[in-house]
Amino acid sequence: MTTLTDRYLAATLRSVPAARRAEIADELRASIADMVDGRAADGVDAVTAEREVLTELGNPAQLAARYSDRRLQLIGPQYYLAWQRLLILLVSSIPAVVGVLVGAIEATVSDNPGGAIGAGFSAAFNVAVQIAFWVTLVFAVLERVGTPLNLPEWTVDQLPDEPVERDVSRTDTCAAIVFLVLTIAFLPWQQFQRVIGDGDRLPILDPALWASWLPVLIAVLVAGIGLEIAKYRAGRWTWPLVGANAMLNLAFAVPASWLLLTDRLLNPDFVARFAWLRDGGVDLVARISVVVTVGITVWDVVDSAVKARRAAR
Repeated sequence: MTTLTDRYLAATLRSVPAARRAEIADELRASIADMVDGRAADGVDAVTAEREVLTELGNPAQLAARYSDRRLQLIGPQYYLAWQRLLILLVSSIPAVVGVLVGAIEATVSDNPGGAIGAGFSAAFNVAVQIAFWVTLVFAVLERVGTPLNLPEWTVDQLPDEPVERDVSRTDTCAAIVFLVLTIAFLPWQQFQRVIGDGDRLPILDPALWASWLPVLIAVLVAGIGLEIAKYRAGRWTWPLVGANAMLNLAFAVPASWLLLTDRLLNPDFVARFAWLRDGGVDLVARISVVVTVGITVWDVVDSAVKARRAAR
């Protein structure tokens, strides 16, 4: 079971430069131990002394800012952390909801899925900018007029649990999910988007595939999103996840490669529109695409197996 000091150090070090974390950890741990020993020498029991010392040191975010020589000064030190927490809370939820709603409404009133996606992203961006502006303005006014926030004092009970070491980062998971979502969105977008300058709608992929392989590939991509979430929740690669990853890779790579090599993936009308594709370019594109697909598939499966083996040690 981790001590309050361990949790306090973890909460403090997450906001300081990585190069200085070991130095600061040793210095801060030694200082806390000395202060606790001093209070214990005066007759205070160790548990109470530890809580009193950490309470006296204050909020770990503010202590980390002092160690990093980083001024909490965009709004003012008294209001900065409250402003930061509220802004992150609002921007991380409201723009996404608005974007989805606007995109869904746009998709129901027009026959342009690409335009609906664009409208959703535009609405989400505008909402995020408006939230950032108005929240910052309100806090700036509160600071100038000296309005107290009457927030509860920080206590050691607010310390988060010590973070668990993870082999799968949130950044990598988000990047993978965004890539999968964009790939899924591309499939209907290319069906309806005007990709030729003369204004004609000319799908890149063969429209006949919507009755066969495209729904299957979309289902595989959706399952890939589920795998990324499961991998993040597990915190590391496990052998069941490696097996699921290998199956999903094969479920996408094999049909895609077969469709490419048999000239069934690209729309014949799209190929006929471009001379370089008609004159053998489509075969070159197919061969290069298959090599890249196979290479990525093999690398991803082997990489996941290596990471699972390392995590199991």
